[in-house]
Amino acid sequence: MRITLKLENISFNYGNKKDSAINPILDDLELELKKGEIGIVLGPSGGGKTTILRAIAGFVDPFRGRIVIDNHDVFNSENQSTYIPSEKRQVGMVFQDFALFPHLNVRENILFALTKGKLRSATKQNLYRLKEMLSLTGMTNLAEGSVQNLSGGQKQRVALARALAPSPKLILFDEPFSNLDSALRQVLVKDVRDMLKATSTTALFVTHDQLEAFSLGDKVGILNKGNLQQWDSPYQLYHEPKNIDIARFIGKGALIDGYQDGDFVTTALGKLPLKKSVNVTKKFSRRQVKVLIRPDDIIHDDEGGLSAVVVRKIFRGSDFLYTLKLSSQEEVLSFIPSHFNHSLNQSIGIRLDIDHVVTFDSTETSLTF
Repeated sequence: MRITLKLENISFNYGNKKDSAINPILDDLELELKKGEIGIVLGPSGGGKTTILRAIAGFVDPFRGRIVIDNHDVFNSENQSTYIPSEKRQVGMVFQDFALFPHLNVRENILFALTKGKLRSATKQNLYRLKEMLSLTGMTNLAEGSVQNLSGGQKQRVALARALAPSPKLILFDEPFSNLDSALRQVLVKDVRDMLKATSTTALFVTHDQLEAFSLGDKVGILNKGNLQQWDSPYQLYHEPKNIDIARFIGKGALIDGYQDGDFVTTALGKLPLKKSVNVTKKFSRRQVKVLIRPDDIIHDDEGGLSAVVVRKIFRGSDFLYTLKLSSQEEVLSFIPSHFNHSLNQSIGIRLDIDHVVTFDSTETSLTF
């Protein structure tokens, strides 16, 4: 499948380029998106996520590296003759503050992108595309309305329609849902993904919201200290994180002590087969490791052969998130249906249902987020 976006060895730092090797904002960052894929860069605020978008769009130039859009170099620090300016990269951008023109109505805001601001010179093709975008985003009935009277979700739909209208090779999204309430955000995330897939549009989002990232992305990358530590499917990130930082950052879970002996690891929860492991080479004898236990690995079962004590619980409607203390005094988490309303300090039966046994060397250094 055709590659729409490729970043190679992107390094960036504000200020003096000679100092770019010291605490870089981005450090040898690499990622790739195929046509029609949706990618998410996930990380804490101030970690360089927006800088990635600005570099791709051509608003800033990296200190080092190569940016490829639709198989064409648009930036290459080793070959300046390939440089393509921002306005010619065919990249759309959607901002968290919508960036709509308040003096133009919905229709005119979208048409602006199709005519490069020359609204009166709109062609029949422009008007047909406008009609398509209004229909796609569900804004047809509000086409003549002022954007100042729209809700946050409606404004974001207009911003998306405007970005999609010129059929860009790539659309960049800078935390586009951060100003919306959680209920609206969940609906819009689904709708935006559906619209991007319906148009086979390649997109790259940046966000600090894990649920948003997992709901939207075909590929998700974890940005930490300027490095993209893992670029993978949401499923792989959750079940097979490549390092202990990602294991702690993604989802909920606990790291408990274990001792690896060949193809098994022994823990307070029993002896677990290492069918799949991360960062630990097999066939070690009594090697100390950390074992990642997710809440969905622990099943409530009075006949399960194991027990744990309830030390905390959070009611979530259909289930509780229980914190359970093991005989080793280590704590793990478990999602338990809400009709099992156990008391604090109560001992309950549990069993393991682990498909991905993920282990880390206990001496692994944490970079922390």
